[in-house]
This record gives sequence, C-alpha cells and structure tokens, in this order.
Amino acid sequence: MSSMEIDFKQYELRCQLRGHEDDVRGICVCGSEGIATSSRDRTVRFWSLDSSDKRKYVSSKMLLGHSSFVGPLAWIAPDEEFPEGRIVSGGMDTMVFVWDLRTGEKVQSLKGHQLQVTGVVLDGGDIISSSVDCTLRRWRKGQPVESWEAHKSAIQAVIKLPSGELVSGSTDTTLKLWRGKTCLHTFSGHTDTVRGLAVMHGLGILSASHDGSIMLWAQSGEVLMVMVGHTSIVYSVDAHVSGLIVSGSEDHFAKIWKDGVCVQSLEHPGCVWDAKFLENGDIVTACSDGVVRIWTVDQENIADPVELEAYASELSEYKLSRKSVGGLKLVDLPGLEALQIPGTSDGQTKIVREGDNGVAYSWNMREQKWDKIGEVVDGPDDSMKRSVHDGVQYDYVFDVDIGDGEPIRKLPYNRSDNPYDTADKWLLKENLPLSYRQQIVEFILQNTGQKDFNIDPTFRDPYTGSSAYVPGQPSYASGISAKPTFKHIPKRGMLVFDAAQFDGILKKISEFNNTLLADLEKKDLSLTEPEISRLGAIVKILKDTSHYHTSRFADVDIALLLKLLKSWPVAMIFPVIDMLRMTVLHPDGATVLFRHVEVNDAVMEMIMKATTDPALPANLLTSIRAVTNFFKNSSYYGWLQKHRSDILDAFSSCLASPNKNLQLAYSTLILNYAVLLIEKKDEEGQSHVLSAALEIAEQETLEIDSRFRALVAIGSLMLEGLVKKLAMDFDVGNIAKAAKASKEAKIAEIGADIELLTKQS
Repeated sequence: MSSMEIDFKQYELRCQLRGHEDDVRGICVCGSEGIATSSRDRTVRFWSLDSSDKRKYVSSKMLLGHSSFVGPLAWIAPDEEFPEGRIVSGGMDTMVFVWDLRTGEKVQSLKGHQLQVTGVVLDGGDIISSSVDCTLRRWRKGQPVESWEAHKSAIQAVIKLPSGELVSGSTDTTLKLWRGKTCLHTFSGHTDTVRGLAVMHGLGILSASHDGSIMLWAQSGEVLMVMVGHTSIVYSVDAHVSGLIVSGSEDHFAKIWKDGVCVQSLEHPGCVWDAKFLENGDIVTACSDGVVRIWTVDQENIADPVELEAYASELSEYKLSRKSVGGLKLVDLPGLEALQIPGTSDGQTKIVREGDNGVAYSWNMREQKWDKIGEVVDGPDDSMKRSVHDGVQYDYVFDVDIGDGEPIRKLPYNRSDNPYDTADKWLLKENLPLSYRQQIVEFILQNTGQKDFNIDPTFRDPYTGSSAYVPGQPSYASGISAKPTFKHIPKRGMLVFDAAQFDGILKKISEFNNTLLADLEKKDLSLTEPEISRLGAIVKILKDTSHYHTSRFADVDIALLLKLLKSWPVAMIFPVIDMLRMTVLHPDGATVLFRHVEVNDAVMEMIMKATTDPALPANLLTSIRAVTNFFKNSSYYGWLQKHRSDILDAFSSCLASPNKNLQLAYSTLILNYAVLLIEKKDEEGQSHVLSAALEIAEQETLEIDSRFRALVAIGSLMLEGLVKKLAMDFDVGNIAKAAKASKEAKIAEIGADIELLTKQS
C-alpha cells in the first residue's frame, strides 16, 4: 500500500433513495438542508434528512413542470422572501425554471435557449445557463440580460470559479475561461467532448471527458494532472476540501481519486450520470437505474448488513444479465434442473448455468446420464466476429461522424435491439439534440441491412411520450398512426464527398509541375519551391480533421489554389480542383474561399473551364464533387441558389456518361439541391430539380445508389416541396411502380414511399 492510501478509508453504502421512475441525471447538494436530484422522468426531487434515522433521507418535495428530461441543478440559499431556498433546473425542453422549495411551485420560467440546457450556475444574484445551442446566457430577476456564442459546438457544462470567472466545457474538446463575455483562455488537451466541470479548491479546474480521462488544470491553462482509469465516457467530476475527487462514468463506476491515483471504485448496476460530495465527505451518486445512492466512510452511518447484502446481490444479478457464454446470455441459460430431462441422442450437448458460469454436458446414451464436458468460454472466433465497446460485446460498433469538426463517436448496437430505443439512449448519452434521431435510426438500419424493419405505430417514446419522431413533422399522438410513415423521406442534411487521396493529389500536381518546367513556353506557369511547400502545408491542415475547429487557412493558401485553376492548362487542373473540394469541407477554408467567390467568382469560372466540351472525365468528376461539397456550408446557399440553372446545365452531361462515379455525383448534386430548394421554398428551382431527378429515376439500368438518390429527391420534393402536382403530371406513379418492383430493397422501399404519396390527396 502506498503512502497515499494509508489515510484513506474505504467508502461503503449508507442509503439508497428510491422514487425516480427513470435515470437520475443530476445532483445538487443544498448546504445542510438536503439534496436535490433531477431525472429523465421529468421531475426534480428534494430529499431531506429522515428524522427517525439519521443515515437516511426522505423525498420531501417533487417539482413538476419540465416537459422533457431534467439535467443540471443549482441551489439558491434561503433568504427572507424564500425561507427554504430555491432550486434552479435546466431541461431538455430548453427551459430554465426557478422553484420555491417551500411551496414546490415555479417562481420563474426562463425561456431563450434553442436547444437542451446543459448547465446552470449562480453568479451573485444572476443565473448563468449553458446549452447545446452553443450559447451562454445570463438571467437577472427572471429576465435575459445577455447571451453569447461561447463555442462553435455544443456547450456541455459551465461553472463559476471562486475568483469570479466562468469556465465552459464543450463538444469541441476545449474548456474556455470567461471574464464577462471575454474569453481569457482556451484550454486544449482532451481529445473528445468535455462533459463535466468542477472547482478543485485552491488548485484549479477539473474536467471530465468522453475520452475517458479527468484533467486538473491551473487557471493559467497548464495541465497539472491527468487521471486515467475509467474505461468509458466520464460524465461528471467533483472535488472535496479534503483533496479527494470523485467521478461518474458510463462504465458503471464512481471512482474516488487521491493525489491523481484511483483509491476506490464504487460499482453500480448502471451508468453513473453524476457524483457529488456532501460537506461531510459522503458521496452522492446518480444512476441510470433510477436510484440515488449515498456512500460514507463513517462506520456509524453505514447501511445495515441486510441492505448491504441486498445491494451486493442486485449488482451480481446485473452483472450476470450482461454476461454471455458461447454467444448466449448467461441469464437465458437453464439451471441444473435441466439435466433431469434425459437426452434424445448419443452425444447431444446441453449448456446449463452453474453459478456465474455456463457449463456444457453431453448425453451418454449407454449409461443414460449427462457427462460434464466443461466450462464454456467465448472462443476467439466469437469475440472476433463481434465488436467490443467498453468491455461489452456487440453485433456492431459504428463510427458516427456528426460533422462540423466534432470527434467521431462510437455507437454500439445489437441486432435484437430496437433502433429507436438505441438512438434515443445514445443521443442522450452523447448529449446530442434529439432532432438527430431519425438520421441515427436510418444510419443503423442502413448499416445493419435491416430492410424489413417496420416502425411500430403504437411505439411511444419513453422520453417525449410521443410516437416515432421525424424532425420537422409533428409527433404522432399516442396510439394513432394518422400519418403514413415514410422510410426514406424527407431527406435531411446534405451529402458530401469527403474521402481524398492527398498523397496522390500532391504527386499528380508535382508531376504536372515537372511537365510545365520542361516546356520552355509554359515554364513561367510552374510552381516555385515555396508554393510547393505551401500546398504541402494546406494538405497537412486538411488531413488533421480532429482540429478543424481550431485550424486556420491564410488568404494566400486559397489564392494559390485559385491562381492554379486560372492559369494552368485545362488538362492539368483536376488535382487542384480535388484539393479545393476538400478545402470547402474545412470551416475556415470555406469562409476564406467565400471571400474570393464574392469578389470575383473564380468557382463559376472553374466550373465552366472544367465542363466545356470536350470535357475530361477527371475534370468533370472533381468539379461536380467540389460543387456538391459546397452544400456542407450554409454561407454558400445563396450562391448555389443563384447559379442553380448554370450549374445543373453544366453537369447535365454526367447522366449520359458510362462512368458510374459521375452518375452518382450528379444524382447527389440533384439530391442536395432538392433539400436546399425545399428549405428556400424556391418553386421554380424545385421544378428544375424535379425534372432532372425524374430523368435519372426513369433509367432502370442505372447504378443503384444513383437511382436511389434521385428517387429520394423526388419523394422529398413531393412531400415537403411545392411541386407535387407537377410530379403527378409527369406521371411519377409509373416511376414509383417500376421502382417498387425492383429486386433492390432500398429502391423498392423508396418506390413504395413515392407510391404512397401519389395516393394521398
């Protein structure tokens, strides 16, 4: 035992607070008055010490008013007007409420955030709130005072330092230190979302992250300590004046840290959303099983042996329920009593549960008994076939790219799971807006090949209380499927071409440059050494996708690319266009390029140069993909709308090309235009795009994805756009019928979607 651990006493269970009907999400210690907790069940509960047993707490108030799950909490100490104090709560419903603890009534409703509220903190008499909408807001006496965009990505937490500054933590992986609305410092070190923050008395700031680590920072930005031990997302962190730290994680443990070392792990039957210290050093934990637990080192306050034993057996059962042997869940295996039934053939095997293990038996026909073969373990093949995430095996573990320079997220999924349920839980776990839900479900279904998954009309979302939710459409009333459910429409978001062979691009540019150097007449068009290294620097920025939120382009970088597009021979520009295609996906690259587009439209010039007959397939492909990528950045929407006619005409020859990549790029461009012009309510533009999409969809010999994207464009335009009647005049019914008869499942599904639309009045 190290010297650090000598004076550390082990924590044991003190009591369990039952009352919440769903995950407990947040904890707020209200001085010595009691504890407030928030839950996914939409309530806030206040717990006071039990007068008959000082070890326990009883629920004395339930605060009802949020319409979705409740997260962060803060306590306002009693004063003359509110003798029992107040509670501030923030919810998924975008609201911040202030409650009078004496009456349990709401005294203020603070409305202003656009998305989920993730943090509330007191600053003197003001309330500061943070949100997934990227803003911090200040409220005074129930009124908004100021708000500012503090990060470019969702803010997940906010705290106030004893020195008066605020600290925010974000999905962009950074912490920011604020004095008023001025950012004094950005702390970079985590590699994933910063989810929880706390003050470490006299030392600095603690941060908990999705990257599994906890960091201690000096106010100057220096990392003083990194604590690694959790095997999954760390949701929360807190510190005690004694120097102890506690953290809560998706890995089902609350961990206690002393001098940077984990000295104890408190196991829970579910994810630990929050963990806080009481003033006396006891620890409160909030768990996904709906139970609040208090842990103590005080021998007099430890729960009685019966409760300790009950908790140990609850944990053991929970672990069993997650354990599998030979690909079978342990809890689903029969007990030893199954061996009383004789076998039917010699050598027949049976696996039964013995304690925490699965044991295989073989039927011995001659002796009429079951012979023990031995314990069953998952063989190497089993685990190789199945993906492991946080120590648990799944049928799939997907990498999900949310975009906007945010880190890649891991999404685990089993084929037996309900994709809606999986999507909901995952979005809540990652603190992402529930409006992504349909996209995540579609992503799961597409990537698991579940063509036959039907949405259950009686399905009720346990978190919002409504049926399957499609962004932009009203939620269905419970139990009524008044509106048909479409499988692939409306399309949300834009598709881009984001894979690139950067080394190949640079090699090609270098090859062309050598050709120019060797040609006396064209020598002056070649690149200088500094320009070649400039291109290398651009590629370096583009490759480092995890720092897209912080990396920047110089004006000369973009000017160099545009100069090459303008001056190089037409047969040599495709690798430069390809570089531009990737630059547009970089937030700052897109911004810098836009300044050039506004002044002299070098991009339209590039399109005309690349598509003029006889156009090289390489120029056509790189330029149509580049234009498609412009849809990723909303600042180009006006430009794309304005040049729609010229752009679609320039690339219309792609459809007749035998090149499948060109066909796919063209139908992707059409689909992105459909999404944009629906949003812009541009009827003339929608008509143009509809006729182009119908032309693609009619070609039954076309590559599947190209045809599919065109059909999705048609369906989305008919469902949400202004051109349904026009589509009917173009006899879209026959196109839908032909698609529905396709052997390709997704073509048949989108065909069915469109046919359903034709039958609606």
